Amino acid sequence: MRKRNFAAAAGIVIGALLLAGCSAGGASSDDAKVNTDPDGKGKTLTLWHYEGADSAMGKAWDEAIKEFETETGAKVKFEEKAFEAIRSTASQVLNSDSAPDILEYNKGNATAGLLSSQGLLSNLDNAVKAYGWEDKLASSLQTTAKYNEDGVMGSGHFYGIPNYGEFVDVYYNKDLFAKYDIAVPTTFEEFEAALKTFKDAGITPLAESAAEYPLGQLWYQLALSKATRQWVTDYQTYTGTVDFHDEDFTFATETIQDWVDKGYISKSSTGLKAEDAGVSFIKGDAPIFYSGSWWYGRFATEITSFDWSTFLFPGSDMAPGSSGNLWVVPENSKNKDLAYKFIDITMSPKIQAIIGNNGGIPVAAEESDITDAKSQELIANFTTLTDRDGLAFYPDWPTPTFYDQLNAGLQELVNGTKSPDEVLDQLGTDYQDGVDDIVG
Repeated sequence: MRKRNFAAAAGIVIGALLLAGCSAGGASSDDAKVNTDPDGKGKTLTLWHYEGADSAMGKAWDEAIKEFETETGAKVKFEEKAFEAIRSTASQVLNSDSAPDILEYNKGNATAGLLSSQGLLSNLDNAVKAYGWEDKLASSLQTTAKYNEDGVMGSGHFYGIPNYGEFVDVYYNKDLFAKYDIAVPTTFEEFEAALKTFKDAGITPLAESAAEYPLGQLWYQLALSKATRQWVTDYQTYTGTVDFHDEDFTFATETIQDWVDKGYISKSSTGLKAEDAGVSFIKGDAPIFYSGSWWYGRFATEITSFDWSTFLFPGSDMAPGSSGNLWVVPENSKNKDLAYKFIDITMSPKIQAIIGNNGGIPVAAEESDITDAKSQELIANFTTLTDRDGLAFYPDWPTPTFYDQLNAGLQELVNGTKSPDEVLDQLGTDYQDGVDDIVG
């Protein structure tokens, strides 16, 4: 799942995240020396990422490429890739001579963890030590950067480095809220009352997509509103029994069905993608969009006809979120030292400040460098969430196939072709089959 979350060990914010007590990392199995001052003259670093040019990370990494070329003398061959294209072909591409030297990749057991367990990613332990990245990443941030031999996050070796954070919260149209005299909800009951007010006025309140991640994140958030931290740990790291017919999953699934029946979520969302939902909010068609901080920079740029803001999902101490995506170095990379140097540049104060002032959440910025008011607001929400140990990762992380399986199940729920019980039966089977494939 996209993007999706942390802020700064060095200055901005960070509380203890899920699994903060995980090990600080094992010794590297790779004894190769890391050259922190590589000569790149005559060399080309092939780099893939899927951030939009106007996003916080896109802007920051464009500047990082310039810094890198100046410092090393190397050239960067940047290839923009679609997120879904990388996700669906990574195992094949990284196991070939076509592998890039460095790429952005999604964090979690089903993605970076899977590739690490297949031997396709470089063990970064020595680079972490050589550049001191461990000192810049709070222990909680390191959870999604480390994977054991089974590809399960939270312990083992470093296989990726995050340089930004992310989380999911509620974007809302302040002008429409004011027009219908709706205050920012502070409880779940008030949130549902706001949905009803909009629907009574002939407005479908929630911009949604069931074909891609947004509805899955809302479903997970509803479950989190009832769940405990141990529930999250069991679900994400296979440390306990997961019952898809428990109170938490049942509440989430029945609530989605109820909101569809009441018209708070359109049945047409079954065929809509995340882009469709986001554009609906940008155009002012829907007053509420529950999605990730990765939309923040785009909204700041593209929304010009109304005022908007965000709030954390009311009535819940937890929300989907984690470190941002990872820089990973394929085992087949031809320029590993240059790749490590590029990662280090993205962790520099200059590049971190660009992330923070354009709607992103940097992990190693100086607080005084963040001057943009909207960015300060975003980071404040993130601080509140992390201060209460509220980042709960994403619903599709446990297994490589669960993203598609969850979307398919929720599409059937919205279509009315399966009941909540039937959807939970199927998701429970899909989840357990995937976990069994990973850990036996």
